[in-house]
Amino acid sequence: MMHSRTPSKAFTLVELLVVIAIIGVLVAMTMPAMMAAREAGRRNLCMANLSQILLGVAGYENSYEYYPAGVINPDGPIRNEAKGLHQGWLIELLPYFDERVAYDQIDRTKSVYDPANEKVRAYWPRVFVCPSEPDDVPGSSNYAGCSNDVEAPIAADNHGVLFLNSRLRHDDISDGAAHTIFASEKRAFPGDLGWLSGTRATLRNTGLALNSPVDETPGVPAPVEGEGDDAAVLYVGGFASAHVGGSNVAFGDGRVEFLAEDIELELWHHLGNRADGNLIDLPSTSP
Repeated sequence: MMHSRTPSKAFTLVELLVVIAIIGVLVAMTMPAMMAAREAGRRNLCMANLSQILLGVAGYENSYEYYPAGVINPDGPIRNEAKGLHQGWLIELLPYFDERVAYDQIDRTKSVYDPANEKVRAYWPRVFVCPSEPDDVPGSSNYAGCSNDVEAPIAADNHGVLFLNSRLRHDDISDGAAHTIFASEKRAFPGDLGWLSGTRATLRNTGLALNSPVDETPGVPAPVEGEGDDAAVLYVGGFASAHVGGSNVAFGDGRVEFLAEDIELELWHHLGNRADGNLIDLPSTSP
């Protein structure tokens, strides 16, 4: 008796190649959406970091009835060099987000660059790190307080909230905390003096446009080059982020907003000044 042979149901090579091509196209189509979703998640985590920092500032103000000094130093203006006391404002926030051990190990009688503070200086609280920023500058902070509304050295006469030996009360912010930038993001590149340092490492101003190329491009830390040059070491610079199109910005009323990098420059200046008397109508730029 003869038996009929059942035809094979296996894929042909052509069919297999077509399926692989279709899968490749689908992956290519979904990849941008996946990357955008991941970046949105990182941006939200960054906002959470800034919110935690604001809570620390509020906790400090509740305890002492004034905001922390942007930097504590015997004299000014502050030079962006590893010389001086330079105790920055982020130090004061440590007890308010469970970093009491690090806080207690800082020798407040000595420079943040002193060997006595080397162990803490090497410590890297993750709340100071933006998830979108590469981890290639250990010990740096991706968040900076606002010292001024113009590009000028960090000094005792700055117009922001956090500056040299500042000791502002809530009522000193006459424009209203809701209309005043307390902190925002900054890029970290080699040469950054670290999160303990109350230099441009943790203080910036709204003198430059948000995400200005001079502050987001590696190897361009200041508009004036030259080691030892006063203009270079006194330069502070503006805020910039690793996010596309803008930066997370923290206001004194406790909210954090993502502001577009094309925000009107005059408005950006006003947001960095605690008491210029200008009426501010901030457009909604959050996604």
